[in-house]
This record gives sequence, C-alpha cells and structure tokens, in this order.
Amino acid sequence: MVTTARGLVLDHFQWINGHADVWAIFRDPEALAAVVRGLVEPFRDEQITAICGIESRGFLLGAAAAVELGVGFVPVRKGDGLFPGAKVTRRTDPDYRSLRHTLRLQRPSLGPGDRVLLVDDWIETGSQALAVKAMIEECRASWAGCSVIVDQLGEKTKHHLGTVSALLPARELPPYAPSA
Repeated sequence: MVTTARGLVLDHFQWINGHADVWAIFRDPEALAAVVRGLVEPFRDEQITAICGIESRGFLLGAAAAVELGVGFVPVRKGDGLFPGAKVTRRTDPDYRSLRHTLRLQRPSLGPGDRVLLVDDWIETGSQALAVKAMIEECRASWAGCSVIVDQLGEKTKHHLGTVSALLPARELPPYAPSA
C-alpha cells in the first residue's frame, strides 16, 4: 500500500475529458492528510506565520496546511465575490487557458512581521503565484515561496518565485489517454 504523499497523489490522479483531476485526494482522508503534511514539510523550520491559498482548491489545501503548521490562513479571492474591507489587488498575466484573473487579498491580513507561504494544487504558468507574491510584498510581508501538489512551471518563472516545492513534477503524471 502506497502511503507517501507523492504515491497517494499518483494513486488518486486521473484524467477526465482531457483535464487533470486531483479532486479524489480530498475524498480520501489518509491521502488528504499525507498531501497536506507533504506540502508543509519543506517549510516546517522556515518561521512561516501565514499560509495563502487561491480560490478554490488553494482555499482547502491552504487552510489545512495552516492548521498543520499552527499558523493563520489568508484567502486570495478571484473575481468579484463578497470580500469585505480594504484589499490589495492584482491582475494576473494569462494562465494556461489564456485567462487573466483579478486576485484580491484583504490588506489587514498581512503585515511586516509575516512570512507567508502560498499553497495550491498545481502551478503551470506561475501567473497567479507571481500576483500573490506581489500582493504579499505590497503588504510589507515576506514571501517564503510556494508549495504545490504538481509543478509544471518553467525555470524562468521559477527563478522569479524563489522556492517552489512540489510533491511531484507534471512529467511524472500518467500520460493522458483519450477513451475510445
């Protein structure tokens, strides 16, 4: 039986209509717990004070990671949904679907004493992570890096993000095989 976070991701990963799907991880408590531990482990000794997560899977993974580290969670919202108070906003560069997103972070959530880790399920272009990094720095907090389940990021963008930790690179996922 596979019990490593990496192995559990591979066990639960599937392609659905050409789209990578990691949602099955959330349904299995052992897999979810192992994945969350795997995401935070490289940062346990990094004096993290807050975890950011981008709507939607980043909310779930980020909140769980914050509990695992015993720190607070700071949500990053997309679009125009209700999000009261003063905000820092950034418009992302195009993502893998050529979409641009407006990301929002509540300004009072972070300050100069904070060291922040971004947690998410997947990183491909890095456009959202770079926007979150800029918002964190605008709040005068310090960027610790990001931790993701799957890394598909190019080296040039990785250089701008600093530390990027992943449970596995996208090249290790099973290849997509369309059904007949």
